Amino acid sequence: MKKITKAVWILSFISFFTDVSSEMLYPIMPLYLKSIGFSIVLIGVLEGFAEAIAGLSKGYFGKLSDQSGRRVPFVQFGYLLSAVSKPIMGFFAFPLWIFLSRTLDRLGKGIRTGARDALLSDEATPETKGTVFGFHRSMDTLGAVIGPTFALIFLYFYPENYSALFFIAAIPGLSAFLISGLLKEKNKEKQSSQEKPNIISHFIYWKNAPISYKKIVIGLLIFGLINSSDIFLLLMAKAKGLEDSQVIGIYIFYNLVYALFSLPAGILADKIGLKPTLVFGLFIFAFVYGGMVFAEDRIHFYSLFFLYGIYAASTEGISKALITNIIPKTDSASAIGTFAGLNSIAALIASNLGGLIWFYSGSKSMFAVSALISVIVAFYFIRFSIRKSE
Repeated sequence: MKKITKAVWILSFISFFTDVSSEMLYPIMPLYLKSIGFSIVLIGVLEGFAEAIAGLSKGYFGKLSDQSGRRVPFVQFGYLLSAVSKPIMGFFAFPLWIFLSRTLDRLGKGIRTGARDALLSDEATPETKGTVFGFHRSMDTLGAVIGPTFALIFLYFYPENYSALFFIAAIPGLSAFLISGLLKEKNKEKQSSQEKPNIISHFIYWKNAPISYKKIVIGLLIFGLINSSDIFLLLMAKAKGLEDSQVIGIYIFYNLVYALFSLPAGILADKIGLKPTLVFGLFIFAFVYGGMVFAEDRIHFYSLFFLYGIYAASTEGISKALITNIIPKTDSASAIGTFAGLNSIAALIASNLGGLIWFYSGSKSMFAVSALISVIVAFYFIRFSIRKSE
């Protein structure tokens, strides 16, 4: 495929091995946390805090990457930090220790994401970004199929031996770091601004950002406020009577659908438009969350997680492609990082709010509210046009 360059292949394989590592742990995380005494509210706090760390650091390091004109060092160090954080969680089952290791993992993501997405954007044209980001997302998500599959097989032979998985997960994580050594830095134009970035300075980018960028980010942030961690979806399946192996199996199925449809969704977006594809994904999200209110058996959950995979394929890479299409290349990491920083605050609120609504009003209320607001956001995007940058 001519649209997929060598650098895109390398970045995609890096993400593949990283997701094998991370997603090996993700579906067992709520099971592990509950087994060591975490309440549903504390799980929400942990996930929200972790995502907030990732998002705020994305903005800082994205700005730093743009100012330095360098991408590769940020990518490499970010993946290394996430790799070494995995075995840390397996040493002790204390809440503070879990928070520390989870924070290190998300900090690694924050360091690498802006620079990595800027590299992907540089390898594409405005007309091929859906395909490039979709391909990368499909490889990334393929790792999210293999990782939980391994976890499922491992736990079949060694039931509830969660700690060992944290050490095993370090192997593909370190492999991703080694592959990142194949990346080569291109000569990049530095930002003219030499202001030293700090943890909040990247938000200044918002003042001079294109109007279309602000419109996109506002819509995505409203959606982010109700898009709580996927852990709640898994907990819902568990609460409705699915066994641990079935919960992991349904998560594998979701990621398989996600992986298979990410590239086709990207290709379709390049043909019919990025925004229509995003809107379609938002409507699918609303249907899934609304369906969670009524789901009762395994068939219902498999059907809804199939659609959830379609939603993810239609929004994750597409939203980044939209953002990078309406800003200058020299600001790409800052733009993505600024959005990520703001979205991290939304994620923090969403996961905490989701846990509180679940605790006080029940799970059905949480999913119903999310479904309603996602429909409102979909109509918000329908109402305005997005102009590409020159």
